[in-house]
Amino acid sequence: MPKADTLRRATAVGTAVVLVLEALVIAFVNWILGLLARHQQMSMGGLGSGAMATGSWVLGGVFALFLVYCAVLVLRIAVHERMAGPVGRIALIVCAVMHGLVGALVVGLIGWYAFALMMVILALLVGTLLMYAPEDRATPRPAAAEQTGPAGEAPPATA
Repeated sequence: MPKADTLRRATAVGTAVVLVLEALVIAFVNWILGLLARHQQMSMGGLGSGAMATGSWVLGGVFALFLVYCAVLVLRIAVHERMAGPVGRIALIVCAVMHGLVGALVVGLIGWYAFALMMVILALLVGTLLMYAPEDRATPRPAAAEQTGPAGEAPPATA
């Protein structure tokens, strides 16, 4: 196997592993936040603490499932050595954009280390998207010299 294919496959597998780990962390943090919201005795804008806890659990679960879906897509790309279909590409692009936005938010909320981590994940996603771009895997077209005659004329038509 050539080095380029090994690098592409390793990048894709690494991206899948990082996305699964991130999904586990997101699910755990939202579970803890839901428990904290459930045990407090206050409401926010008339919304009870039980509703806030449920919202945290549901949204954390949906977010974690989306990340796991993207990880499965990336792993499938690595195994089959070709990019997913249009829906898969759109999901991975949405995941990359989401990581860019979350990275911009965590710089102020958590700090530069969290920002750096989000940017590493973003770089892995973009790298996977670019390394498996469908345009790069197209079949080669015949050379221009084969298509034209000696003086640049078209070859004679065959009946």
